[in-house]
Amino acid sequence: MVFEPPQRLVRALGETAPEDDDWLEKLPQVAHEAVAQRELTVERVQVPGGRSSLVVLVRTADGGPAVLKLAPRRARPESERAALARWDGRGAVRLLEDPPSSTSSSSPSGAEGVLLLERLHPDMSVRTLPEAKALLEAAGTLRRLWVDPPEEHGFETVATRTGRQARAMRASASADPEVAPLVEAALTAREELLAEPPEHRLLHGTFRQSKVLSGERMPWLAVGPDPVVGEHAFDLARLVRDRVEDLIAQPSGAATTRRRVKRLAESLEVDRERLRGWTLFRAVESGVRARRVGRERDAELLLEFAGWL
Repeated sequence: MVFEPPQRLVRALGETAPEDDDWLEKLPQVAHEAVAQRELTVERVQVPGGRSSLVVLVRTADGGPAVLKLAPRRARPESERAALARWDGRGAVRLLEDPPSSTSSSSPSGAEGVLLLERLHPDMSVRTLPEAKALLEAAGTLRRLWVDPPEEHGFETVATRTGRQARAMRASASADPEVAPLVEAALTAREELLAEPPEHRLLHGTFRQSKVLSGERMPWLAVGPDPVVGEHAFDLARLVRDRVEDLIAQPSGAATTRRRVKRLAESLEVDRERLRGWTLFRAVESGVRARRVGRERDAELLLEFAGWL
């Protein structure tokens, strides 16, 4: 089996890869070793796949369907593993092997960055549903993920993650005065929101409709978290801008966006202004980052959307 990374993955990792990164070069060998250690039978590489990992559809030794996911360290796969273990299949895809530990010999060697997961239906996401139904199902799935983190967790916090993002946004604004007003508004919103967070829960971190797949065990399950600990509004904010290209194309896009903020805030009992603030910050951060790596069309859509908030 040739483990050829999809071009979508190659392009996405190329935007963020540090100098001299060789993860893609080592990927075929790592994939072969992971398959052999687990006695898996490979069906195919999932295409187009994700932007941060190689996803391979496999069969376990007993013939059961599964997914083998391989991700570089900068994608924080071990944080994903810890979050999936915490959720234990409640609202999210289930781990099919125990997290590796120094005292256990049951986990395959070289397990870092390699996850064996329950097989869902990769081509059937919530995004295939009509918009109103999609938002309803996605919001219901997200609610199940909001649990208390372990007492001594190693998850990144919203304050830490957005602090790192804020520094990059300031640098971009200095070099690109056109985005400076939106960046300033987003940074001001962040400072106000972090002053008094209403809760500290385990969050998905990168939740959107395409991250909710159809399953056998439950109708819809979340995949691909980049977990973080913080308030509910931060997690919900990414969902607000789903199908942003459709929103921008609507003459009433701005009004539709404001209604969506209101509806999602009410349905998940989140403060509307906090949701609006985090939606603004996350949209501007994504838009500035897209412009920085040359994805001008994405940047235009996101920054126009942010201007409506």
